[in-house]
Amino acid sequence: MTTHLQAASVTTTVEVEAPAEHAFRVFTEGIGSWWDPGHHILEAELAEMVFEPRVGGHIIDRGTDGSECRWARVLAYDPPHRVCFSWDINLRWQLETDPAKTSEVEVTFTPDGPARTRVVLTHRHLDRHGDGWESMRDAVGSGWDLTHFAEVAARR
Repeated sequence: MTTHLQAASVTTTVEVEAPAEHAFRVFTEGIGSWWDPGHHILEAELAEMVFEPRVGGHIIDRGTDGSECRWARVLAYDPPHRVCFSWDINLRWQLETDPAKTSEVEVTFTPDGPARTRVVLTHRHLDRHGDGWESMRDAVGSGWDLTHFAEVAARR
């Protein structure tokens, strides 16, 4: 896996030992199987994550207490090639309701043979978060480690 920090974006690349269709499904509909359960902004413990597989859908965290946080909007959904969603989280790690102040995460899935996929995640427009946006870039730069995703996709 490689990670590159640029001015207002972070790019992470990983090779997955699975066909693109499978890798795409694990990344989206199976998001709760690989996402670090400690990385959420709910007050309660994370019970589940839901990825609504359509443009206009959301990524939703549900807490063990029944609370819910819709922290991303699905902006593009093109299985098994590409998905893009908003990052509706501000610099205080709280929900951001102004779309002009949110960044975007684009993930592409490129087959590298019948059972291998190159996955490239780019978290871009981090400067939209306003003054101090560099702290968000640095945080997501170390947080977008797709190693566990690749492991889960390879064994499922």
